[in-house]
Amino acid sequence: MKNLKSIALALVVSATISVSAQTKKIDAATSTIEWLAKKVTGQHNGTVNFKDGAIVFKGKKLTGGSFTVDMPSLTATDLQGEWQGKLNGHLKSEDFFGTEKFPTATLVFKKIATKSANLYTVTADLTIKGITQPVTFDLTVNGNSATTAFKVDRTKYDIKYNSKSFFESIGDKAIYDEFELTVALKF
Repeated sequence: MKNLKSIALALVVSATISVSAQTKKIDAATSTIEWLAKKVTGQHNGTVNFKDGAIVFKGKKLTGGSFTVDMPSLTATDLQGEWQGKLNGHLKSEDFFGTEKFPTATLVFKKIATKSANLYTVTADLTIKGITQPVTFDLTVNGNSATTAFKVDRTKYDIKYNSKSFFESIGDKAIYDEFELTVALKF
């Protein structure tokens, strides 16, 4: 009987060890973040790069993640030349992301719920310009990649430039408060 208890305990211990957390670093060079911002008279889109990041699994189940974004890499891809330079400079200024003072943004997973096989609902802390706010999004994991798309309300991060929420009489100069992010992770 004593040997049976020892064998059972050994099986429990080995099963626990086999489902330990596994951290997978993202490939920052091939992972992408695309942004889309709209205004009354049109829209702009572009990219911003990851600095680093990792996603955590227990077995095949997603259990965590954290990412750092290189904010000075922010660029518009719908413009070229002088106009692209002007927009990039404005986006990096204090009117928007203040990248000189705030060179990184971070996203840290706080709560993960399984929706279905390979699909999770993630609530995370997003920090932009030193301000942290929760965001919730669905994340699809397939093999060594994951994808998501979600919207961010820029005014929650003290980015109020030409926001109709703060400047009611701005008219057709208004920029919508939400911008969209489409993320593809490779790990």
